[in-house]
Amino acid sequence: MSDTSIYISPLSQRYASKEMKELFSNDKKFKTWRRLWIALAQAEQELGLDISDEQIQELIDHKDDINYEVAQEREKIVRHDVMSHVYAYGVQAPKAKGIIHLGATSCYVGDNTDLIIMHEGLELIKKKLVNVLAALEHFALEYKDLPCLAFTHFQPAQPTTVGKRAALWAQDLLMDYEEIEYLLSHKRLLGQKGTTGTQASFMELFDGDASKAKEIDRIICDKLGYKDYFPVSGQTYTRKYDTRVLQALVGIAQSAHKFSNDIRLLQHMKEIEEPFEKGQIGSSAMAYKRNPMRSERMAALANYVICDAMNPALTASTQWFERTLDDSANKRISIPEAFLAIDGILDLYLNITDGLVVYPKVIESDLLKELPFMATENIMMDAVKAGGDRQELHEAIREHSMEAAKRIKQEGKENDLIDRIANDPRFMMSKEEIMKIMEPKNFVGRAPQQTEEFFKDYIDPVLEANRDDLGLQAEINI
Repeated sequence: MSDTSIYISPLSQRYASKEMKELFSNDKKFKTWRRLWIALAQAEQELGLDISDEQIQELIDHKDDINYEVAQEREKIVRHDVMSHVYAYGVQAPKAKGIIHLGATSCYVGDNTDLIIMHEGLELIKKKLVNVLAALEHFALEYKDLPCLAFTHFQPAQPTTVGKRAALWAQDLLMDYEEIEYLLSHKRLLGQKGTTGTQASFMELFDGDASKAKEIDRIICDKLGYKDYFPVSGQTYTRKYDTRVLQALVGIAQSAHKFSNDIRLLQHMKEIEEPFEKGQIGSSAMAYKRNPMRSERMAALANYVICDAMNPALTASTQWFERTLDDSANKRISIPEAFLAIDGILDLYLNITDGLVVYPKVIESDLLKELPFMATENIMMDAVKAGGDRQELHEAIREHSMEAAKRIKQEGKENDLIDRIANDPRFMMSKEEIMKIMEPKNFVGRAPQQTEEFFKDYIDPVLEANRDDLGLQAEINI
């Protein structure tokens, strides 16, 4: 059956990277199962069970050549994926087949593999986050001194700078990075807990020696490169952990969505645009259009991830006692798709940030249209210093502002507030003197310094700690 005749997830076809798709592939899953079976056999051998070096070597010899056809045919008979792969592994390693999965339950390979893949996925996410932060720093420092109109309620407000606004985007991502770092620094495996988490089968295997039943968790973790495991569990690790992981991904989705909103609004205002390729078509009907399709895609994928977080939350809250299987089908879908979507989002984020186009003249023009209103307090203070009456001047500014706003909104004319003030003898100021006050950089406060300080104190240490991961080039698919 051809790929064109069956459904293929857009996450794997259009959005996610090759690296992330490989992490959630069948090859990665079943090869990790075999790594876990090898680690279990080695641990049991070290703790005194009758398992030979020859048996373990036979398992190692076939750790990567998964015989899928055998497993698939066996599953049609036994209706159990883990036991099908135990059987298939035993076909390849006949001397070891009697000790494969010894004492284990299905969740030994299933849950430990899920945890390993999630942690490796978080490592890839962290790498991409770091590269986006580096790109944002480059952009922010380049434009830290460029004044622009700020907005509250999407109404013109006291000016900021283009770089300072980028620092806000970066600060959101820094919080997401810290969440990912926490998860990775506290990562753990399920270990080998048995059917209900009591390790009863291992107490039987080790003739009631509790110290060996406890030690097997440590040995398995060590062989898989882990330092810790869940101290207690049912048959599964607590499904609240999946919720915690998804919430970290949701945090990235929130940050990316906010960024995409800002870029889309700025592109509407013609102040900043996302990259637009030479042959790119913005609209099938309106050939002149330059639609912010990358930012729109980010927003769409972010919406999906935010909604997807409901899945592990519902799964965790509805588990019964030591386990029920109604988590399985949900986990197979919700966890991989959240990772693939965030992977695509971060590739888009890096691609956009690397290629943002800034139009300083438009930014200046938009700012100067509104700056006269914002400059009135400074103008009033200088007029008071020259001998004016504060209350009288305040009322004069109110009157002039109302008339200027009326002229703009009702007549569609330019803002003439400065001319009105300059022509009012109560202010005792020439237009030239007022225009000196109107210098945009006088209204951005510490925005340039804040931008420099933020990246130096908060982002640079992150980049330094992850410098081997820098230099990633984001490529987006269709």
